[in-house]
Amino acid sequence: MKIPEYEEVLAAHDRIRPFVHRTPVLTSSAINSILGKDLFFKCENFQKVGAFKFRGATNAVLCLNDSELNKGVATHSSGNHAAALALAAKTQGIPAYIVMPNNAPQVKKDAVAFYGAEITYCEPTLEARESGLEEVVKKTGATFIHPFNNSKVICGQGTAVKELFEEYDDLDAIIAPIGGGGLICGGSIVARALHPFCSVIAAEPEGADDAYRSFYQKKLILSVNPKTIADGLLTSMSPLTYSIVRKNVDEIFTASEESIVEAMKLIWTRMKIIVEPSSAVPLAILLQHGEKIHEKRIGIVITGGNVDLKTISQLFS
Repeated sequence: MKIPEYEEVLAAHDRIRPFVHRTPVLTSSAINSILGKDLFFKCENFQKVGAFKFRGATNAVLCLNDSELNKGVATHSSGNHAAALALAAKTQGIPAYIVMPNNAPQVKKDAVAFYGAEITYCEPTLEARESGLEEVVKKTGATFIHPFNNSKVICGQGTAVKELFEEYDDLDAIIAPIGGGGLICGGSIVARALHPFCSVIAAEPEGADDAYRSFYQKKLILSVNPKTIADGLLTSMSPLTYSIVRKNVDEIFTASEESIVEAMKLIWTRMKIIVEPSSAVPLAILLQHGEKIHEKRIGIVITGGNVDLKTISQLFS
């Protein structure tokens, strides 16, 4: 699969603009003082469905032809991409079929149902997700929209970083979480086109560090039994996203579970916004490895705010 060009991100931005929110960029003098850096948070927790994933899903749906639209779309996802595709489909008046692991956060299950998708639950393994999806596609004829191994999705995700640069064009670095890699890949394509000397840094939980190991061992390593509270970062990169990461990303750092919770608390208490654990991982690597990250003006993508409030007290105890 071909690596997307920046012009495709531009086209995606024009395509999805009527449907997505232009989310705010927030700052915190308190957090800046703690870290000795100037941080600019692109708040995709305020995006429709509460996550950046709506950008990529919308772009992918809008690129389908009439025949594909009539049969609908399908995917497997533990949450945010599922909700994003469900709403993108609903916006265009087409059906969405979602295969979800039965241990996905309840708040994300509820969101997918709310947007009208037909949900099929499966065991929480990649094999179960893929086999469940195969059955759904065979039955419905729906088009599979992969959460990240899809150039249209990657270009849609990159529009978040494009908007960030439109407001702050003098950043030394951008940091985004990495799971499957769609966001960091789309964002890196934008960064390399607009500001080639801006560092691109990916942030990953220590308990799901397959991207870190893949990057530094120079071969794609798949995740096996990842364990982290950052449930949005459990998936492994695809060959496409790995190739883009190898080409465009400068460094990957990992964060401990303790640092992720500390970063999440800091954002909640200092910025007064709700973020999910995956969103806190970029700040967590700054808290944990700040002395190794020398850039001073840093853009951070807050990826989502879909937290199960019934379980949040366990994280903050």
